[in-house]
Amino acid sequence: MIIGALEAGGTKMVCALGRKDGTIIEQVSIPTTTPEETIPKIIEYFKDKDIKALGIGAFGPVDVNPASDTYGYILETPKLAWRNKDLLGGIRKALKVPMAIDTDVNGSCLGEVTYGCAKGLSSVIYITIGTGVGVGVWANGGLLHGMLHPEGGHIFLNRHPEDAKGGICPSHPNCFEGFASGPSIEARWGKKAVELKDCPEVWELESYYIAQALADYIMILSPQKIILGGGVMHQTHLFPLIRSKVKEFVNGYILTKEMEDMDQYIVPASLHDDQGIMGAIRLGLNALEQETA
Repeated sequence: MIIGALEAGGTKMVCALGRKDGTIIEQVSIPTTTPEETIPKIIEYFKDKDIKALGIGAFGPVDVNPASDTYGYILETPKLAWRNKDLLGGIRKALKVPMAIDTDVNGSCLGEVTYGCAKGLSSVIYITIGTGVGVGVWANGGLLHGMLHPEGGHIFLNRHPEDAKGGICPSHPNCFEGFASGPSIEARWGKKAVELKDCPEVWELESYYIAQALADYIMILSPQKIILGGGVMHQTHLFPLIRSKVKEFVNGYILTKEMEDMDQYIVPASLHDDQGIMGAIRLGLNALEQETA
């Protein structure tokens, strides 16, 4: 049985075929341009692949409520060509298989819970730190939704006293994404993160912001594991700095076995950057199981 998976990003659409065990059979990348150009190319890729279901992890905000009239729509995104566009509907009409959609970062979280380092846990946070900052939450054994879905990249943080430039988010000048995303690092230091590996002052500020956010999530969501992915987190020297600062910020207030073993508590993504596609496979399987139940 082949399941289709779509990781719908603002720059590219990754279309893939997979199996129930998470094996990825093949994948291709389609540039994200306009819906009118991009969606037909997605349909063309999947239409003769005999997929039994399709799971989509999409950039957002996206309507993830199956009972909503706009389920599967990209909502008030800064990517203007996609604003209030129906991503799911046209694909579903053309392919006529069970489908489900969630945020790309919730998809990555689901991938890690199903196939990766968070398998078997009931409460997990997955955070991607790259072009933006996104947070996916697995709570009480399911992906967290509400009136919409978590936008954890936009929680407010204290500005580091030595951060002369501050945040770059146009909506929230003191938010996590504005302080700690890849573009924020470049705006502050004049170079991309990968070029700044040997500059300790860069990572002092970066770890301060990430650890602040993690301490907030720990207090609110009480996760059993926190997974950090995205391009910025390829700088693996960040992890010891973040773990140390999280302990400092929590300040002994929470005493659990997880907090005593920070190396296993705050960890890198474990699926070789395939967690988003693998989560989309699971979303597709969920849709198929619900339809055949």
